[in-house]
Amino acid sequence: MLKSIIVAFSMYSKIPMPHVEWNEKSMRYYMCFFPMVGMVTGLCAVGCFYLLEVAGMSRSATAAILTVLPVLINGGIHMDGFMDTMDARSSYKPMEEKLKILKDPHMGAFAVISAIVYVLLSFAFFCEVTEAEIVWIGAGYVYSRILSGLSVVTFKKAKKDGMVAASADAAQKNVKWILTAELALFAAVALWCSPVMGAVCLFAGGLVFAYYRHMSYRIFGGITGDLAGYFLQMCELVILIGVVLAGKMGGIL
Repeated sequence: MLKSIIVAFSMYSKIPMPHVEWNEKSMRYYMCFFPMVGMVTGLCAVGCFYLLEVAGMSRSATAAILTVLPVLINGGIHMDGFMDTMDARSSYKPMEEKLKILKDPHMGAFAVISAIVYVLLSFAFFCEVTEAEIVWIGAGYVYSRILSGLSVVTFKKAKKDGMVAASADAAQKNVKWILTAELALFAAVALWCSPVMGAVCLFAGGLVFAYYRHMSYRIFGGITGDLAGYFLQMCELVILIGVVLAGKMGGIL
């Protein structure tokens, strides 16, 4: 299990980890620990928010740091997938050509434009985050990775090779049920802590999850590692927007 944890953090974060061999045994359950990377990211986000508040930093400075913090922790692996996906989707080429664009190391104009829009939206809504809401943003990093893990082990793959296909092959069949249990536990705790905010967080992530499956199947014939990164970034952004808007609506009501 410890090796699986190390593999999960080594693959999906820049946090220094001891070296272990990536083989069938060490990768057997690593997807179950993917949400732990989100937990660390969420704790760092909440901690940074409160430290910056105590330090008297401006809202814009806090928002800028919170915007880049997940990228610094994960090394940009998910943003890379998001940008590749936006390039491929915007090409309007046949499915096979889109899959080739996902593997292309070159960056197109649509990737840059999409990344700028993403960062600006993230920054704008982080400017509005309150002390109560930042906890739900942090929880969203865990939730998004539970859903991402479920997609890797249950969704149809667009290619027989690649990171997602290899991860699915290495995972034990009961990984799906462990991730389902994690999802059920997360949902129960979220709704117990706050029926309103918990429901907003769950609904926002679930909505993106459903769209991710529909879009991936329709445009790419299944999911890939890049599409999984696209989902994670979109899920985190939509949860951020949903939580902030719900907080505003609560204040109005």
